[in-house]
Amino acid sequence: MNKTFYHFLMKYRHPEPKDDISRFANQAYLDHGFPKTSKKYEEVSSYLELNGFYLDNMSIFDEAWSLYVND
Repeated sequence: MNKTFYHFLMKYRHPEPKDDISRFANQAYLDHGFPKTSKKYEEVSSYLELNGFYLDNMSIFDEAWSLYVND
């Protein structure tokens, strides 16, 4: 994993999101407190559990993280 999770997630940003990960990416982009420099699951997950009001459920993050790890 050379890039941060945030950097990876930004490739899913879309002006008209068609899926949950694109919606997540758009909202993370607008979230000024998002841990943009993190590559650690626990750090990003903890942040989202406390501040990720824009996520319908954490399984969206888990799916995005799985894509990140396998990228």
